[in-house]
Amino acid sequence: MHVTHDASDEQNTPTCAQVWPDDQRATLARRSLDVPIADLGLLRLALTHRSYLNEQGIEPLQAVHYSNERLEFLGDSILGMLTAEALYLRFPDLPEGSLTAYRTALVRTETLAGWARRFGLDALLYLGRGESAETGEIRDRILAGAFEAVTAAIFLDQGLETTREFLGTLLDEDAEAIISLGQETNYKGRLQELIQEQKQVTPSYRTVSIEGPAHERIFTVEVVSAGETLGVGTGSSKRIAQQMAAQRALIALVAEGDDDERPL
Repeated sequence: MHVTHDASDEQNTPTCAQVWPDDQRATLARRSLDVPIADLGLLRLALTHRSYLNEQGIEPLQAVHYSNERLEFLGDSILGMLTAEALYLRFPDLPEGSLTAYRTALVRTETLAGWARRFGLDALLYLGRGESAETGEIRDRILAGAFEAVTAAIFLDQGLETTREFLGTLLDEDAEAIISLGQETNYKGRLQELIQEQKQVTPSYRTVSIEGPAHERIFTVEVVSAGETLGVGTGSSKRIAQQMAAQRALIALVAEGDDDERPL
């Protein structure tokens, strides 16, 4: 599609001084991240949520150039790739299903928001006044997006190896915590977080069949979201069958996300 351009477009394009105040947020973020990012403008962009631009009167078509949404898109893919690489190398004996569950747990919204808070990004975002929760805290979804955007900024400014080093400590610490707490087996919890984040609905489980004698029951359960069957599992109890169904759904959804760039 061809987009026309004339001089009035340039005249109406806001300057950086009109968009961002003369503060030190990018400098403070660089210090907190402990990464020598040279382009502070790129880091400032990573800290800017679209809601802030709306309050500044920036037109929607112009906002794409001043918000962190494009960086968030790139950072999501970088995080997924580096997390998969780290898990693959760290746990050579784990099967695909467990690696998938670990990756889902590590890059879920709650985890990324926690990392954003760890670096104090919640106090440094350019954010609209109406985007905080009722408690005054910034929503996890916004913080997770900001962390993805910051990851992309590090990648664009410093390259892949620096980004890998930056994420390495975070991934090591949280992967170890997940294993030690046995969280890798909570496939139902991981799946619910993923579905709620992407579709804002809660998946449900229904028993398809019960077979075998009373002392050797085999349950078959399917997990459903918006009328679609996401996975089917079997086990000696409904709980085990539900976990198996959730695990298979996670594997399928993550594989679909790899093909389509984003899950669901």
